[in-house]
Amino acid sequence: MLEENGRHTMNRVLIFAAVGEAATGLALLLVPSLVGQLLLGAELTGIAVTVARVAGIALIGLGLACWPGKALIGMLTYSAAVTLYLAYIGFAGGSSGMLLWPAVVVHAILTALLTRAITRGKAAEA
Repeated sequence: MLEENGRHTMNRVLIFAAVGEAATGLALLLVPSLVGQLLLGAELTGIAVTVARVAGIALIGLGLACWPGKALIGMLTYSAAVTLYLAYIGFAGGSSGMLLWPAVVVHAILTALLTRAITRGKAAEA
């Protein structure tokens, strides 16, 4: 009984942390300059906005991964979102370094592998 109560408390704390991280990530993704102003006292500009959005995507993925029993879904969300966002940056003609497209390819491969792992896991459960 005591162990079950401790597990319940741990799950509640984990859910609280997951929601907090995902909310912060969503804010960084949607309004990075405002978050920079509120957290650091300075508006984010230039490349810092792109980095903040990638960090926001990572925090959303972390929030999902920390949800009890959802690690694969969190990593899949992060990898797919970063793939799309970095590809968008490349196609939109924004900042791009020599590792941008290799990073897009690596994340696309990871997204495919994670999707395959999730679908195989669901097929095995059925």
